[in-house]
Amino acid sequence: MRFSFSYILFLVLLISSFANAQKISGGYTFAIDDQLQERIYAIDRLEFFEDTSNQLNFETVSQPGFQDKFKINPAFSKGLFNPSSTYWVKVSVLKNPQSEYYWILEFYDQTIDRITAFLPEKNTYKTIELGDRLPFEKRVFSHKNFEVPVSNQIEGIDNYYFKITSSQKADIRVAFRSVNRFVYYSLNEYFLYGIFYGMILIITLYNLLMYAAIREVKYLYYVFYLLCVVGFAMSVDGIGFQYLWPKMPSINNIAVGIFGFGIIVFAILFSIKFLNLRHRYKPMYFTLMATLILKTILFLLGVLQFRELLEIQYYDILPFALILVASIQVWKKGYKVARLFVIAYSILFLGVFLKILIQTAWVPHTTLIYYSLHIAFLIEMLLLTLALGDRIKILKESKDQALLRSLRQAEMNAKLKDKVNAELEQKVLDRTRELESKTFLLEQSNQQLIEKDQEIKRINSLLDKDIWKLKSQVKEGLKARVTNRKMDYQEFKLIFPDPNACHRYLAEIKWGKGFTCKSCGYQKE
Repeated sequence: MRFSFSYILFLVLLISSFANAQKISGGYTFAIDDQLQERIYAIDRLEFFEDTSNQLNFETVSQPGFQDKFKINPAFSKGLFNPSSTYWVKVSVLKNPQSEYYWILEFYDQTIDRITAFLPEKNTYKTIELGDRLPFEKRVFSHKNFEVPVSNQIEGIDNYYFKITSSQKADIRVAFRSVNRFVYYSLNEYFLYGIFYGMILIITLYNLLMYAAIREVKYLYYVFYLLCVVGFAMSVDGIGFQYLWPKMPSINNIAVGIFGFGIIVFAILFSIKFLNLRHRYKPMYFTLMATLILKTILFLLGVLQFRELLEIQYYDILPFALILVASIQVWKKGYKVARLFVIAYSILFLGVFLKILIQTAWVPHTTLIYYSLHIAFLIEMLLLTLALGDRIKILKESKDQALLRSLRQAEMNAKLKDKVNAELEQKVLDRTRELESKTFLLEQSNQQLIEKDQEIKRINSLLDKDIWKLKSQVKEGLKARVTNRKMDYQEFKLIFPDPNACHRYLAEIKWGKGFTCKSCGYQKE
């Protein structure tokens, strides 16, 4: 029983190997089989030859004596691709005229500069030019990838040759599939692209409206960040070339670099504003600004001369790592707004890390890893949008709590004010009563003083009268004594202190009743 099962398994594997990929002339051959409508081989499973001289032509490589130079190198990967060389790839197809489907060969990497396809046609070869250096309308299929039809009219094996040149590392990956499978796969892929870009545009519009309402620059930075993400994804996917600049293939060489640079710039600026690093974490603020300046210098060098600097490089993960570290530190310091930010950039960091690994051929190519950055961008955008909303919610809660504390403090202040006012009113009332009592006493005292003053004035008047009479009597007595010559010198000096007083007295005695001048006749009454 064990032997039968092993034997059956061996037969199944053997038949499958013959049906799927027969090994002929040292290489793999795609066998047309309606039961297996899709096969995808990377360059490590394809026959290819690297022309370092860039001098070979199709007539040379298609000769029977040259076929042994086409080899399969299982150790070869995208990381070993030499942009200064020309790569010739041979794909063998075992035809099956009884097939119900049409078949195509497809290249996935939309960034390949030029692919010259040599397609067998009866006893000759037809040439088709593909690549992102040509206008989009030159393609056989209006699709973001490069496809060529496969002839299947008669039985036999056809060899398809592809001359590949690229100024950047190319991921040579060939899919052999039926047109039905291609249409199904393309429709689903474009549908998912529509969902992806639609969600990003909706999030962009939402944040643009938030900026118009709140006028906080962080929302504007986030809008530009989202637009750069859209541009970068469309450049990598080939969607941008198909729909935005189909007649300007020269943009393809710099689009990824430009939008990638924009992502880093606005990610740093948005993170600095969102996390308020200038006040919350100054060392990381200066570190991110230095990183931004360094990336700007590398970008300008890439635009001016070194185009390889515009490709995704391993050091491009540094800004996202720094942003992640900064957000974690700010969160640890008690800034609750950063919690979703940390999760978002953790996912984005993972997506960028995987994308760099696959770009530099450190990990094998898979569909999930290839689109890991798209998935990471989408999740990160949703989380950052929630983080912005969460920030508003937290700020609103903080504002409401502060307002509630203010209301409670105002109530306490009002109660304290009422209490103080009541106490002050009572004190004022008591003081008023006391003042009224003292005023009444003062008025009484004043009245008494007035009466006493009047009495004193009256007494003083009487005293003045008596003093005057007394003085008059004294003077009369003194005068009488003077007249009677009975006063001494001191008394005389007291009455007549100076000569004039004496003269006046004598004049009064002599001429008191008037006189007449004997000389002039002047009279004084």
